[in-house]
Parts: sequence; structure tokens; C-alpha cells
Amino acid sequence: MNFQQIAVTDLAINPFGAIGRDWMLVTAGDEQQANTMTASWGGLGVLWGQDVAFVFIRPQRYTKQFMDAKGCFSLSFFDGYKQEMGVLGSVSGRDKDKIAEVGMHLTMIDGVPAFEEAKLVLILDTLYTDEVKADKFLPAAQDMLKWYPDNDFHTVYVARIRGAYVKC
Repeated sequence: MNFQQIAVTDLAINPFGAIGRDWMLVTAGDEQQANTMTASWGGLGVLWGQDVAFVFIRPQRYTKQFMDAKGCFSLSFFDGYKQEMGVLGSVSGRDKDKIAEVGMHLTMIDGVPAFEEAKLVLILDTLYTDEVKADKFLPAAQDMLKWYPDNDFHTVYVARIRGAYVKC
């Protein structure tokens, strides 16, 4: 499938719907080996004078090792594919080829794996990571700890948007 690069400022995306409701796939690796996971937490914006995205990855997620090793990743957004993304978010790539199982296809865009079926792909270079910490939640946010009953706090990845690509 062909993709055309567009300016980030030309994106017509509502991040609240695209991420929180429709979900996205976070994918990292290379042509030999890659993994993906479904995410509904993250955002898009401007930080340090750059267009960025940020995502949250739990330490036990297989995709995390690919993100840490490569320093770059993609975010793929779709029209539909909710059932497939449900599988990709609940089955580990350690155990099986979950991408083939759902009938989706990886492609390389600017040296980063992404999905042929996506309507929009963002290619990102990681700028900053940090661990979410229990003691950093302010009193008004203590109820957020409900997301961490096993103390498996996310790593936050802030990444520069290297390129935005739409399906031709």
C-alpha cells in the first residue's frame, strides 16, 4: 500500500477520538522482527519546540523492548479494524504471530514498521522516557492509582514526529 507524506500541520485528526475511542497501534522493530500493541492512552502536541506524540507502555509489554532498542516507532490509525486491534492488544507477540493471525500486514515507512491497512501513520523518534511513579501523583489524583493494582507503572515515551503519512 502506498502512503504519501503530509505536513503535520495538515493533519485532520481529533486525538481524543482517534486515540481514546478508536485506538491506535504502537509498532516498533525492523524488517526482520517487529511487534505491535494497541493503545488508547497518549496524545499529540508541541513540546520543546517540536511536534510530538506521547504514549504509555507497561513494563511487561513485549513491544517495549523493541521501542527501547530502536529509539523509534510508529503510530498507526485506522478506519475500523476494532476487532483486530482488540486481538493485537490482548495477545502477546512473544507467544504467536498475532499480526498474521488477524490478517494485517506490516510495511516499512522511513525505516520503521507500520501497517498497510492504516489511514494515517506517524513515524516517531523517541526524545525522552521516564517511569510513572506512585509518589508523583498529587493528592487530587490519588484515585489514578487504581490503574496500577500490580504496581506495573507505565513508561512514558515522548517522541518527535519525524513524518506523517496518509494512505494514497
